[in-house]
Amino acid sequence: MIEDFRKQIKQNTKIIENLIIHKKIVEKIIKSMTDCLKRGCKILICGNGGSAADAQHLSTEFLVRLRPNIKRKSFPVLSLAQDASTVTACGNDFGFDNIFSRNLEGLYKKGDILLVLSTSGNSKNIIKVFKKAKEMKVKTISILGNNGGKARKMANLELLINEKNVARVQEAQKFLGHYIFEKIEDSLI
Repeated sequence: MIEDFRKQIKQNTKIIENLIIHKKIVEKIIKSMTDCLKRGCKILICGNGGSAADAQHLSTEFLVRLRPNIKRKSFPVLSLAQDASTVTACGNDFGFDNIFSRNLEGLYKKGDILLVLSTSGNSKNIIKVFKKAKEMKVKTISILGNNGGKARKMANLELLINEKNVARVQEAQKFLGHYIFEKIEDSLI
């Protein structure tokens, strides 16, 4: 067991360390999201399953606080996964494929940014939210795993984590989310 544990730690560390190749895109994401919040606009985040949980986690970090030693106002970062009532009502009335695009349509205001987290880039609701965002002229950012799937090249700014293991992709997304949000927070306080 210890060898498998050590192997997974090494694999995770290698994936995180390889994110350095995305330094320029990470800087662009930080600037774009910081500018958005400075203008008084909001960031909307979506993802499925574990990525939905990460979207909610990251939005909470900004609505409440990211680092306990920093006192600051709340920032408008919202998850499009909303709550169980909204997700199930939309799934029932409009189909699960529309849960993010429907919420984007209702919550988006000019100047907001959509951040999409996906381990595969192939979920129909992810593709639909990108199409709705394009139709609405929403600026989009994606952090995708594997080869980006069907969502590849659909975002204005795209960061691709070249890894197939879903757990490792989610760990890298969470690392990136925390890093990006810390840098944004540093710029806003």
